[in-house]
Amino acid sequence: MNYTDYETGAPIADTKAPDGPIAERWDRRRFEAKLVNPANRRKHTVIVVGTGLAGGAAGATLGEQGYQVEQFCYQDSPRRAHSIAAQGGINAAKNYRNDGDSVHRLFYDTVKGGDFRARESNVHRLAQISVEIIDQCVAQGVPFAREYGGLLDTRSFGGVQVSRTFYARGQTGQQLLLGAYQALSRQIAAGTVTMHPRTEMLDLIVVDGRARGIVARDLITGEISTHFADAVVLATGGYGNVFYLSTNAMNSNATAVWRAHRRGAWFGNPCFTQIHPTCIPRTGDHQSKLTLMSESLRNDGRIWVPKAPGDSRPPGEIPESERDYYLERIYPSFGNLVPRDIASRAAKNVCDEGRGVGPGGQGVYLDFADAIRRLGRDKVAEQYGNLFDMYQRITAEDPYEVPMRIYPAVHYTMGGLWVDYDLRTTVPGLFAIGEANFSDHGANRLGASALMQGLADGYFVLPSTINDYLARTPLGDRPAASHPEVADIVAETEDRLNLLLAVDGDRTPDSFHRELGELMWEYCGMSRTEEGLRKALERIPQIREEFWQRIKVPGTGDEFNQSLEKANRIVDYLELAELMCLDALHRTESCGGHFREESRTPEGEAARRDEEFGYVAAWEFPRDGRAPVLHKEALVFEHVHPTQRSYA
Repeated sequence: MNYTDYETGAPIADTKAPDGPIAERWDRRRFEAKLVNPANRRKHTVIVVGTGLAGGAAGATLGEQGYQVEQFCYQDSPRRAHSIAAQGGINAAKNYRNDGDSVHRLFYDTVKGGDFRARESNVHRLAQISVEIIDQCVAQGVPFAREYGGLLDTRSFGGVQVSRTFYARGQTGQQLLLGAYQALSRQIAAGTVTMHPRTEMLDLIVVDGRARGIVARDLITGEISTHFADAVVLATGGYGNVFYLSTNAMNSNATAVWRAHRRGAWFGNPCFTQIHPTCIPRTGDHQSKLTLMSESLRNDGRIWVPKAPGDSRPPGEIPESERDYYLERIYPSFGNLVPRDIASRAAKNVCDEGRGVGPGGQGVYLDFADAIRRLGRDKVAEQYGNLFDMYQRITAEDPYEVPMRIYPAVHYTMGGLWVDYDLRTTVPGLFAIGEANFSDHGANRLGASALMQGLADGYFVLPSTINDYLARTPLGDRPAASHPEVADIVAETEDRLNLLLAVDGDRTPDSFHRELGELMWEYCGMSRTEEGLRKALERIPQIREEFWQRIKVPGTGDEFNQSLEKANRIVDYLELAELMCLDALHRTESCGGHFREESRTPEGEAARRDEEFGYVAAWEFPRDGRAPVLHKEALVFEHVHPTQRSYA
C-alpha cells in the first residue's frame, strides 16, 4: 500500500436515486422496487452484523418479514450495543409545537448543517421517515418525555431554531435500543433470527464478486467460523476509536467496515469526523475513553470563559462583567445551540487564547445557574438529573452548585462505506446502514440525527431495498467452506491472528493504539494543515512497522484473549488512519468537521470551495502496491442551494 499519493479513477454515480419531485422520490422508489413473495422469503438468509439501533431494527424487521436472519454482536447481549449511550434525543418533523417545523425544514437544516456535502435525495427521505419513526417507537412503548397534558414533549438541539427533538430524559438511546431489542427478541423467539453474541466479524466473504458471508471469531473459545447468506448487512457503527480517546465504547471498532473496504467496498469521505463540544475534559494519560455530556444541556446551560487570559479564580468569584459568553456574543441568532463543529472550534479558539479553565486550560464552563433561578432546581433535575448525577460521580463536582467543565472530543464519524440510495455498497450483496455508511450527514451531523438515521435505515429503508436486490439477483447455491475463495479468506484471517501471537515483542496493543490516537488528534483532529497531515502520513507507516516488530500478545488464539482482539483491531486502524489523513490532505477546503487552517473566511469560519470539492470522495482500496484510487460522486443541489453557513 502507498498512501503518500493517490490516483483519480472514473466518477461514480448513485444510479438508484430517483429523479422527479423530491417529495415523491422515496415513495416512487419503494413502488418500483421488486418484492419477494412471503413464501420465498423463508428460503433466503440475511446476515446482519451489529445490534445497535440500525442493526437491531433491521434484524427485527427482516425477521418479521419472514427472512432467516443470522445476527452477530461482540457484546454478551444486543442490549449492550453502543447506541445505548446516546443521551439527548431523536429528531422528527412532527411539528407538535406548531413552531414552523416541517419535513422540508428538517431536510433544509440537515443539508445546511452538513455544510452542503450530503445528497439531497437521501436527506429528504430521512426527514420524511422521521415522522414514522416516532409512531413506531411509541407503539413499542418507548417512554418518551411528555408534557403535563400527556402529549409528547420536545426540545431544541444545535443548528436549528425549532423544537423537534423527542427525548427520554438523558437516556434516549437506551430506551430506543430497548424498543428495538424487544422487537428483535420476539423474532429470536419465533425462530426467524438466530443470535450470535460474543462473536466478532473478522472478514467479508466475497465469492464470484458478491458478498456471500463473513468470517467470525467466537470471543470466548477463539473458534474461527464461516457463515453464509444471500446478502450481508453491516450495522457496525463508526470508527471514532481510531483516535484512542473518544466518547465511543471501548470495543467499538472499524474492523468490519475496513475488511469490507479491503474486499472491494469503497470508502466515502473518511476524513469527515465529528468532534462533540460537550464532553468531560480529559484529566491525564491514565484515561482510556472520554465521557459525553448531552448536547441537550445547551438548551438551558450557558457556555462561558473568563474574559481575561490566565484567570484562575473559581467561577463563583468571577463577576458577570468579566465573563465572556462567547457563543452568544459571536452567534446571537443561535447562541449556545450552534452546530457541533462550530461550537467545538469556538471552544478550541478561546482555550488557545489562554482563557480555558480547569487543569491545563483545556475546558470551558457550562453554567446552569440562570436556568436554576428561572426554572427551579426541581425542573432542571427533572430534565437533566441523570446527566448531572453522572457528571458529579465522574468529577466529584456538583453541577447544581458550580458550572460543569466541558471540552470537545471525538464522538461520531460522518464518513463510512459508500452506499447508493438503496444502501448498497460497491460490493454486490453488501449493504451498510447507520453510522457504518456515509450517506446522510455530509461533513457535520446535527445533534439527535444519528438515532434518526439508524432507525430509518433499519426499520424502513433497508427492508424495502434488500427485497429489490434479492428479487432481481439469481444467487444459486450458497458457497461451502471448502470453496477455494472462502478457504483463502479464512486462511488469511488465521494467518493474521497467528502472526500477531508469534511476534512476542515488548509493547502492548494499548500503547500502540494510544500513540496512533495522539498522532491523529494532533494532525487530523479539530483542525488540520498540509504540514501536519504530511507528518502523520510519514509517521503512521513507521508506527505500523514497529507494531509488527514489537507487539506483545500473550496467551493463545484458542481462548478468551482481549489482547488479541485489540491487536487485530489496531492492524485495521493503522491502515484506516492513513486513508483518513490522505482524504483530509486532498480536500484542501474547509467544510463542517473538516477544518483546514489554510481555508477559512476573514471571520475565521470554515471556507468551502464548492467548485473544486462539491463531491463525495469514494476511495478504492489500493491493489498490488499502487496508490489508493479516488472516485468522485458529484453532488447536485436543486432545492437547498449552497451558501456560506451563517448562524449569527
